[in-house]
Amino acid sequence: MRSFTLSTILVAALSVVPAAWAAFASPLSSASPADGIIIEVTRHVTCDRKTKANDVISMAYSLSLADGTKVESTKPGETFTFTLGVGEVIQGWDMGLTDMCIGEKRKLTIPPEYGYGLDAVGPIPANSTLIFDTTLVDIQGVTNTGKPLVTRVPA
Repeated sequence: MRSFTLSTILVAALSVVPAAWAAFASPLSSASPADGIIIEVTRHVTCDRKTKANDVISMAYSLSLADGTKVESTKPGETFTFTLGVGEVIQGWDMGLTDMCIGEKRKLTIPPEYGYGLDAVGPIPANSTLIFDTTLVDIQGVTNTGKPLVTRVPA
């Protein structure tokens, strides 16, 4: 039996994402109505330079299925590095990780059509909704100018 890691699975994705879809991945949006991807920003960060297509980015992540089954995550101090927006990863990542600041965290709920569709891949069953908790660790060549966005709760 062949062993899979999420890094292998993500790189194996063959889909190419049109650049226009990246516009749906605003970090302040809770959903992308045109495609069904849900983007929840769990740690807001302000910055001068956000992720865009062709950036080489490094992410920490954990992956669960919609039923709560844990599939995989990066180990502490480990990242997964890829080029954003060029089809190296599943469409849901190319779309959902655009316009992020270094240090920002997002929860992505990715429907099957933007994940692996009808294919079963490693431990991921066919037609699975994928839940990723992600943190943008680095954008190659960009200095981390991000600052956490602090909000006060009224007393």
